[in-house]
Amino acid sequence: MTRKARSAPTLTPPAQDRPATQASPAGPGSPAAAAAGLGRLDRLEVRNLATIRELDLGFQGGLSVFTGETGAGKSIIVDALGLLLGARANTDLIRTGEDALLVTGFWQGGPGGEEFSASRRVTQQGRSVARLEGEVVSVRELQEWAQAHLTIHWQHSAVSLLTPANQRQLLDRQVPDAARAYSAAYAAWQDAARRHAALLASERERARQLDLLTFQAQEIAQVAPQPGEEEPLQAELNRLANLDTIAQGAAGALTLLTDGDENAGGFLAEAIRALNASAKYDEASAQLQTELRTALDSLQAVAGELRGVADASAPDPEELARVEARLGALGKLRAKYGPTLEDVLEFHAGVEAELAQLTRDEQDAGTLGEEVAALRAGVDRAGAALDAARRKRGGPLAKELVAVIRELGMPHARLEFHLAPLAEPSAHGLSDVTLHFTANPGEDLAPLADVASGGELSRVMLAISTVLGAETPAVVFDEVDAGIGGSAALAVAAQLGRLARERQVFVVTHLAQIAARADHHYKVEKSVEGGRTVSRVRLLGAEERLEEIARMLSGNTSEAALKHARELLTT
Repeated sequence: MTRKARSAPTLTPPAQDRPATQASPAGPGSPAAAAAGLGRLDRLEVRNLATIRELDLGFQGGLSVFTGETGAGKSIIVDALGLLLGARANTDLIRTGEDALLVTGFWQGGPGGEEFSASRRVTQQGRSVARLEGEVVSVRELQEWAQAHLTIHWQHSAVSLLTPANQRQLLDRQVPDAARAYSAAYAAWQDAARRHAALLASERERARQLDLLTFQAQEIAQVAPQPGEEEPLQAELNRLANLDTIAQGAAGALTLLTDGDENAGGFLAEAIRALNASAKYDEASAQLQTELRTALDSLQAVAGELRGVADASAPDPEELARVEARLGALGKLRAKYGPTLEDVLEFHAGVEAELAQLTRDEQDAGTLGEEVAALRAGVDRAGAALDAARRKRGGPLAKELVAVIRELGMPHARLEFHLAPLAEPSAHGLSDVTLHFTANPGEDLAPLADVASGGELSRVMLAISTVLGAETPAVVFDEVDAGIGGSAALAVAAQLGRLARERQVFVVTHLAQIAARADHHYKVEKSVEGGRTVSRVRLLGAEERLEEIARMLSGNTSEAALKHARELLTT
């Protein structure tokens, strides 16, 4: 298979610095929460990925190696796991003639002890669907979850060591508190400095804005609108505009009730008098006479109120003009800042808040420079503390790395973290941090990027990977042994074997020395079936493993090669 270009992850941070499961939304019942504390990778299912049509691999703990002829597709396994880690989903990875590829990993130790699954499906249309325990999640969520359970060191990821940023991060991850304190101090300083610069650069604009906001605030404040006041004002306006009609109605009603030659009050009085005689002898008539008197009292009370309405309904031009003016002022505010009075009041509150901020800015313009200077001093203190922490941790860390590098076939190697002061504070500190290295006795230390060969770089990367980059339960190395041979290969194998005592380690390798140290040996084979290329992966038995290591040593399975392989396996 032709390897696809991919963006390899840089140095994988320790678990405490990586976004873990809790970085994505994960309630108590979510797949991410259920997956906390998972163990090793139990199985990997792959469908229609490159030359793999269908693959179902079971895994154990310890060191597992994948070997095979050149071009057999050994790194397809790494490609598959990379998709679970959020690697770019290139549709060229889909097997020719198929609609989609699917990769599913099963981890040990899900709820109740069952397997926990994570999967990624990629279609020919470029659509990518990620799942955790069957539930659809974003690729970002899948990536964050997988990074807490799996680390991949790609074939060419040692190149990432050449960048100063990665070399600095390698050390700063060891002093997270000091690094975070510096980042916070730097961010506060930069924020104040930007604000100060903006204040100095925008005095004219601020003055214009102050004038506008002041006018708007005063315009609304002068009217002082109250929520809900328009409806009663409109009712009052309708009343004032129709006072003649109201007075005429009241006068007409008074004529009929009490003021006319013949009126309801008179008729009621006559009815009461007509019942005087019968009321003496008939209780019912007496009761009715009482009710008529009550009715007459009510009528007279109503007539009194009507007279008051009629007398008070003389037109009042001043009051009418006042109500009309008030409604007009409210309407003008609604037209400019509405559409409702509640919106006007909300706008006014926003204007007042912005005015307060601009006023504070204007007042602060003179003193903000002092704040910027004080914050800059805080950056200097935090930067000095960060550099001190870097030096304190950098020495022991370099010694740990050198001890492993020397075991990997470079007995005279030296390495240190070099701090070079910067002219101005940067987002990452007061100093540049670079790895300085030499593999040869008598040579001065120099920047790693300038002096390390490809093989040396690979071994430095392997040392870093095994010392710092194995915080996840499973670690994958994709031919990081490139450029290594002889006694160095034996040392690399021993180092991977030690790592496999604590982690589940997968290695794609071409070195027989590493394959001989494996607890589980898988062979990747390519064949042609029905005119189509198919890659298969199978776990080797003892005799098959002996033959594969012989092939790796000498290209054949002659008796001499088998003897050499047998010696390597028993050493």
